Amino acid sequence: MSRLNKYRIMWILVFFDLPTETANDRKIYAGFRKSLLKDGFYMFQFSIYVRHCPSKENMEVHLKRVKKNLPANGHVGLLAITDRQFGDMEIYFGKEMAPSLPIPQQLELF
Repeated sequence: MSRLNKYRIMWILVFFDLPTETANDRKIYAGFRKSLLKDGFYMFQFSIYVRHCPSKENMEVHLKRVKKNLPANGHVGLLAITDRQFGDMEIYFGKEMAPSLPIPQQLELF
């Protein structure tokens, strides 16, 4: 079985709703968002960030980093799915189906 297949490759989705009422709340929100970007996540929608992981072991490393940076207040959801499940997602802009997301570049060194 190939090490890189659509059932071994994982995606992490981070959903969050953080308070932004005070200047300190906004600072915490920005810090959490920046920590996601620094760890290789990108914005899928507002307050939904995704990251491609080549294996379950790699996914666990990134989940641990997100959990380490969780803010004290607000709601954060973490979801891990396989590349196959992510690929089955249908995305629409209005009633028009959007083109598929590009497949991330895989690099494997022996």
